[in-house]
Amino acid sequence: MSQSTPYRGRFAPSPTGPLHFGSLVAALGSCLEARVRGGEWLVRMEDVDEPRCSSGAAAGILRTLERMGFEWDGEVMVQSRRKARYAELLDALGGKGLAYPCACTRRELADSALAADGAPLYPGTCRNGLPTGRSPRAWRLRVDAAEIAFEDEVQGERSQRLATEVGDFVLRRADGFFAYQLAVVADDADQGVTHVVRGADLLDSTPRQICLQACLGLPRPTYAHLPVVVDAAGEKLSKQTRALPVDGDDDSATLLAALRFLGQEPPAGLAGVRAIWDWAHEHWRLDRVPRARVLPFPGLPVNR
Repeated sequence: MSQSTPYRGRFAPSPTGPLHFGSLVAALGSCLEARVRGGEWLVRMEDVDEPRCSSGAAAGILRTLERMGFEWDGEVMVQSRRKARYAELLDALGGKGLAYPCACTRRELADSALAADGAPLYPGTCRNGLPTGRSPRAWRLRVDAAEIAFEDEVQGERSQRLATEVGDFVLRRADGFFAYQLAVVADDADQGVTHVVRGADLLDSTPRQICLQACLGLPRPTYAHLPVVVDAAGEKLSKQTRALPVDGDDDSATLLAALRFLGQEPPAGLAGVRAIWDWAHEHWRLDRVPRARVLPFPGLPVNR
């Protein structure tokens, strides 16, 4: 990314439930990095996986962010309203011979080796054409043997060979919904996002996104993946693990806890949401964030 390009960051939660502490950490890190760099900070609702999203969750997340003192630039982008754009890009990839239809079912892929993120490593069954008598279900991207490497501003040097570690990955699912990888690449490019600061649970997805950016002739943002908050059992905070929403009666304590998780050192006695933001804008440093993919946090605030 050119040094003359203005900084533009974003926070892109999936509205599957209320904002929890792990998502707050990602929001805080991405917002502060954008602000101290003199840039813009956008909010986007990643509801491309519509069956998993909850009615009213997006509005609830925005209300919580506002209550916690977050301020974003521009309108909130919503992925479910952008299907025509994703279809356009899928058609472009198909026209280049980079995307192809796939007839495989989950059951047929169940015995495949697993990729780094736990998904089946696609064996290439439909890469050279659909088997006789089969109909297309999903669409996949044809990847090559090249190594994709990038420098993460928190996690350091990373690399992945998609051909052997992921396989040809899905762009549009069998149920007709577009895959996250295609949507996020389109959204970041169309919004002019220059820097992506997010949780390290998406670190293994980044090479796929870089690959898609290259295939579509789109710019590559700079990436920084923050440690993921895990509970005492080592599980990522999520709706599935019944993570408590950020709806307690002490927003100051919650913000301070998030700052400390991110390696910052707010002084004892700092209180009040506005005062905490003022301190954070002056003292935030990305190089203090722990260089770890996951971190337990014993000081996790508990709602009363």
